[in-house]
Amino acid sequence: MNDVGIARVKNGEVEAEDVARLIATAFNALDVAVWLVPDPGERLEAMSSQFAILVAHALEHGRLDMTTDGHGVAVWFDLTVPLPEPPRYAQRLRRACGAHIAHFEMLDEAFARHHPEAPHHHLAFLAVRAGHQGRGRGTALLEHHHRVLDEEGVPGYLEASSHANRELYARLGYTELGSPLTLPEGPHMWPMWRPPAG
Repeated sequence: MNDVGIARVKNGEVEAEDVARLIATAFNALDVAVWLVPDPGERLEAMSSQFAILVAHALEHGRLDMTTDGHGVAVWFDLTVPLPEPPRYAQRLRRACGAHIAHFEMLDEAFARHHPEAPHHHLAFLAVRAGHQGRGRGTALLEHHHRVLDEEGVPGYLEASSHANRELYARLGYTELGSPLTLPEGPHMWPMWRPPAG
């Protein structure tokens, strides 16, 4: 797939729950998803509910890019300026994740410990709907926002959740930042950093 259309989505143009469901479906088989919610019958609902909090926050305070066919999405937060926490995040997280709250809280804590202090844009989610992966949508979404980062002279940061994702990000200019993030009795994730081109 060579020509992938990308559009920035603004608040009110999509439902956060629909975008969150797309992301949760795409992430469902990842090791970190299985660690978060071992029960496959509960995983999609718990992840969708938690992701919806962050997607809604991005629509208000971040940036959401989608492929024009609706099959891919990238969710970014601009951390060159102060970013407020989602309102009542702790309470909403407990309600969203239920019995699985402990692992979601551990993941948040691990992300916070590894997060760089230097100003940057953070890629919170990059997801392509199952059945439409491997056709250039993820790369197109990244390259679209990388042009913004390069024009503004801003680095990008993310946490790669698999070896395949880590290789994709490496091809697009990201390098590993410090040691891998290891979840308690769980998988590795890899903090990665991309300096602006030029």
